[in-house]
Amino acid sequence: MQNIEQIYEQYCNTVYKYLFCLTHNEDIAGDLTQETFAIAVKEIKKFKGNCKVSVWLCQIAKHLWYKELKKNRKNENISLEELTEEIQTFETTEDIVCSNEDKLKLFKDMQKLDEKSKELIYLRMVGNLDFSEIGEILGKTANWARVNFYRAKQKIKEVNKSGKENRM
Repeated sequence: MQNIEQIYEQYCNTVYKYLFCLTHNEDIAGDLTQETFAIAVKEIKKFKGNCKVSVWLCQIAKHLWYKELKKNRKNENISLEELTEEIQTFETTEDIVCSNEDKLKLFKDMQKLDEKSKELIYLRMVGNLDFSEIGEILGKTANWARVNFYRAKQKIKEVNKSGKENRM
């Protein structure tokens, strides 16, 4: 087993990218990355090696993000949709100008998908991760990530198709 400094150097960027895909905010992703490694230092003896270190770290990161979402919802008594909108407002002016109706529609359609499909699309499209990185983060193979990303895209097409039919 590597020491924690080696683990940090090797996986810090992966954990940060993963958290950035979930949070869409550099500051929150940075804070949660640091917190992830703080927990990893405390819990390293409990790591059994049943999965890759990167998967273990990303699972810690994901649980921290969910904990943060839950805490914010309790403190402010707002819905997850409102929280997502609030997080997205942290974008720079340039990002806002670059966004368009298609992007907004895509994100709205994505909200209708199951959590795994949403996560795959975020990692691929927002995080610009390749399928091997996505597979590593989720503890699956690159092929699994590729196939399930394709299926998620198909689900979005179905959502679009049914939405258009309902409007006619």
